[in-house]
Amino acid sequence: MNETATRIIGRDEAAALMDPLTALVVKAGAAILAVNRRTMNVHGKDDGSPVTEADLAADRIIAEGLAQIAPGVPSLSEECVQAAKPPFRASFFLVDPLDGTKEFVAGRTEYTVNIALVTEGAPLLGIIGAPAFGWLWRGLVGGGAERLKLSEAAGLGAPEPIRTRRAPRAGEPWIAAVSRSHGDARTEAFINARPGAVRTKLGSSVKFGRLAEGAADIYPRLGPTSEWDVAAGCAIVTAAGGKITDADGRPLRFGERSEGFIVPGFIAWGDPSAS
Repeated sequence: MNETATRIIGRDEAAALMDPLTALVVKAGAAILAVNRRTMNVHGKDDGSPVTEADLAADRIIAEGLAQIAPGVPSLSEECVQAAKPPFRASFFLVDPLDGTKEFVAGRTEYTVNIALVTEGAPLLGIIGAPAFGWLWRGLVGGGAERLKLSEAAGLGAPEPIRTRRAPRAGEPWIAAVSRSHGDARTEAFINARPGAVRTKLGSSVKFGRLAEGAADIYPRLGPTSEWDVAAGCAIVTAAGGKITDADGRPLRFGERSEGFIVPGFIAWGDPSAS
């Protein structure tokens, strides 16, 4: 990734990229589905997290596709982070080729392919494909969000506009999307402050999709995660009418740190007025 790149992609150009990028997410998802989870190779990365041949296959497809779809626009992938040279001040793609590798290894369906286009530190476009779960969510900030049915046999269904829902009123329970594999005390305390809150456990960035389509009210994660885990969901939830902030209510920023790509914590709100 080239830190000197200065190309800025605005909303109109991003809108024109939506369909080609969607096709790329679908292609990467198909490659993941083709991997035999019973016989695949699983390795441990330096941080202790797993990486599989499915991660690497999806990463290769996305890297090659982005080079053709948007030549000259830098891309940063979880699987190639060692080549990154932050900070990035213009537009770049932020990629998680297989989010929810633990879910994938465990045989669950809640894993995703994520591509975000970040412009001047803020996610502008996001696509989350959940090939085994059967859905794809995408959004353009200022241009709305959509859900598409995804199947191996029929491909993509017709786009269905989606929006987040209003915050629960007095006496109504909050629906909180929570991680299946990552929990922390601060997140639990935040949810517990909403009496009667119902937790919906899901893996990977599927949680952002469910929030964007109005199936949940909040998705808090007040423990650290990585920018590529959050960027696509941030764009989709924002495009659907929601809001994502850090623990202090400030907007999240991406690609601007001189070292590392850690998000200390965030809260995704379906209804911005509740934040």
